Amino acid sequence: MGQTRSTWDEFFAGFRLLGRGFARYGRSPGLLLLGMIPAVISLVLLGVAWFFLILFIDDLAAAVTWFADDWSSTWRGVVRFGAGAGILAVGVLLSIVSYTALTLLIGDPFYEVISERIEADLGGTPGETDLPWYRTFFKNLADSIRLILLGVAFAVPLFLLGFVPVVGQTVVPVLNAIIGGWLIAVELTGIPFNRRGLRLKDRRQLLRAHRPLALGFGIPVFLLLLIPLAAIVVVPAAVAGSTLLTRRVLGLSTEEQRHAPDTVVP
Repeated sequence: MGQTRSTWDEFFAGFRLLGRGFARYGRSPGLLLLGMIPAVISLVLLGVAWFFLILFIDDLAAAVTWFADDWSSTWRGVVRFGAGAGILAVGVLLSIVSYTALTLLIGDPFYEVISERIEADLGGTPGETDLPWYRTFFKNLADSIRLILLGVAFAVPLFLLGFVPVVGQTVVPVLNAIIGGWLIAVELTGIPFNRRGLRLKDRRQLLRAHRPLALGFGIPVFLLLLIPLAAIVVVPAAVAGSTLLTRRVLGLSTEEQRHAPDTVVP
């Protein structure tokens, strides 16, 4: 019972960190515009991709269910409906993970400023490597590609589950949110982790040790990104929240006017 309560406490703590990220981002008018620029660019690109996906969804569903061409119209319709639902579920997961990765890559210098200002307010960044963004761009790109490929690996079984009646329309969306929330938490914490010279492997290890906290942060971000146009504000605010999340998992203060310790707790 105590362990369950602790897990939920951690989950809601992650949710609160996201709320504080929104509050910090919203209090800085200069950061508002700064953070929106890359988010808008990525949103336009994603919107074009979704336009064509929806336009050709029937053709795609028919293509992946070629074996049902000779079935009765009823069963063929059921199978292709499940295929369409599976394709859309996969599309949601991959598009949100890809959108987050693309936005962070385009806006790396913008979001670095947001993250740095938050850490400066909290006492600085212990262990900071102080490398310019262009020195770490290709490493960040490689990390983002790995996370997208991981999303693809999860998307395959989710697509297959989409064929199962009821399960495809109930369980799959829940799994989508959990998996997507985890991947987004790992992706968003890249900026404050990279500033300390910590790579993707380090992020995943530390966040796994605080999984409820990471999911409490990442799942709401995933769900908010489902709202049309919300991503323009959500991503930069989530970058602010991810900086607080990073400090939390590293054992550093996330409170106003408190100075961070001299060393990072691994």
